[in-house]
Amino acid sequence: MEKKQEIQQQINIELPKEVAEGIYVNLVVVTHSPAEFIFDFITIMPGVPQARVRSRLIMSPVHAKRFLQVLKENIARYEAMHGEIPTSEQFLPDSFMGPSGKA
Repeated sequence: MEKKQEIQQQINIELPKEVAEGIYVNLVVVTHSPAEFIFDFITIMPGVPQARVRSRLIMSPVHAKRFLQVLKENIARYEAMHGEIPTSEQFLPDSFMGPSGKA
């Protein structure tokens, strides 16, 4: 019965062309309040002292936690197919390191 209800509650999602093209980012700054998480997606270029927020997402804490869970699941699937993703910051030049998110 639960499975049947899930199927009946499907949502049609529209992906406009300008959004489908995507925006390249290489830094995210996360901040939060008791009511929301804010994700600022930024493109930073080496040797350029200024960066621009390309997109900002605001989520409730519940949706932020769901986002974390689905991201973990997808990273696990990716790594199962392609191998472990290196996380060492040695791959990022110092000029790429931006501010850390704080509450």
